[in-house]
Amino acid sequence: MDRRESLKVLAIGSLSASALLVGCEKNYGEKGDEKSTSEVKDDAKDDGYGRTPEEKERDAKLMKEQFFTKEEMATIAILCDIIIPKDDHSGSATDAKVPDFIEFMAKDQPSHQTPLRGGLRWLNIKSTKLFDKPFADATEKQQIQLVDLIAYPEKAAPENAQGVAFFTLMRNMTATGFFTSKIGIEDLQYKGNQPNAWDGVPDDVLKQYGLEYDQKTLAQCLKNEDRGKMMTWDS
Repeated sequence: MDRRESLKVLAIGSLSASALLVGCEKNYGEKGDEKSTSEVKDDAKDDGYGRTPEEKERDAKLMKEQFFTKEEMATIAILCDIIIPKDDHSGSATDAKVPDFIEFMAKDQPSHQTPLRGGLRWLNIKSTKLFDKPFADATEKQQIQLVDLIAYPEKAAPENAQGVAFFTLMRNMTATGFFTSKIGIEDLQYKGNQPNAWDGVPDDVLKQYGLEYDQKTLAQCLKNEDRGKMMTWDS
């Protein structure tokens, strides 16, 4: 099982309803077909959004707030794409607007704020010690070198424990954000509820038990051309 497959398993086990409801505004890269913050705000005003008036008001308030700084968002974007990079199968975490998902979750669940902001500071301090520059300014090779120190809890040095906890949180949130996005759901090949058609008991099973459909049943119940029509009762 590769890294993306592992993260799929992680995400499927931690999907939350709130994650499925909200997308966020993108401040970097190319604009995709995900909903922007303003579009979500508009949806929140619609009666069909499925939210109570109190929830709509809270959503709109959170969307107007900005918790992370521009520099922090840039670092979050780099980490997200290290965790889920673009591949031949689908886009990256930033393509799926995962950084904006994390920004929203930090506001929606304030308990995440200190671990996330503290972790970002730890990352920059560690990067400065190692490379004399903040994480976002380090080379890709240096960024991976630092991430390797905190991405594997079993192998990490005790002095990197805070970084390990931060990266674990980032990995969980990135996987959740990605695999609840349009791109991520397509990556999962999740089809949801699909219309189905029953063709009756298979012929080989009927033959096994010496049974067969009578002509009336075949004419009334197994006519492909009548699928989709409203059923009526015999008078």
